[in-house]
Amino acid sequence: MAQTRLDKLDFKILKMLSINARKPYLEIARACNVSGAAIHQRIQKLYSLGVINGSMTMINPEKVGYDTCAFIGLFVSDPARFNEVIEGLKAMPEVVECYYTTGKYDIFIKVYAHNNEHMLTSLLDKFLRMGIARSETLITFKEVFKRQIPIEGEGQDEDLTLD
Repeated sequence: MAQTRLDKLDFKILKMLSINARKPYLEIARACNVSGAAIHQRIQKLYSLGVINGSMTMINPEKVGYDTCAFIGLFVSDPARFNEVIEGLKAMPEVVECYYTTGKYDIFIKVYAHNNEHMLTSLLDKFLRMGIARSETLITFKEVFKRQIPIEGEGQDEDLTLD
């Protein structure tokens, strides 16, 4: 498999897009002192390599009626049912993140609900049917902050090689 290197320009582009995913390519080009076409090609390369997976509009859940947020650790009743459980979780629009984990839980998810009653109904009606032996729920009071991973390529001494 061919190796691809991310250089300082790639990291500068990533840093700008991580701050504002809607930043126009021409503004990025000016800041990087290269042509708009060069930025377009670089960004397409970053997509094709899987470095950039997309961009999204972040909606404030409370502003659209989702007042309860919880992190839930799930214990799957039968390991042979993992795929079935994952498909069931994918079918629940309230589940916005899902992770396989090590340690105490088999799966860890982030869920939004309109209120505590909606959360309880989701847990009782949906989870029990899909092979969840039990769960532990941590309801959040308020999201304090959320951010992208740090992009530090500008001062990086070496390029990063991707396989």
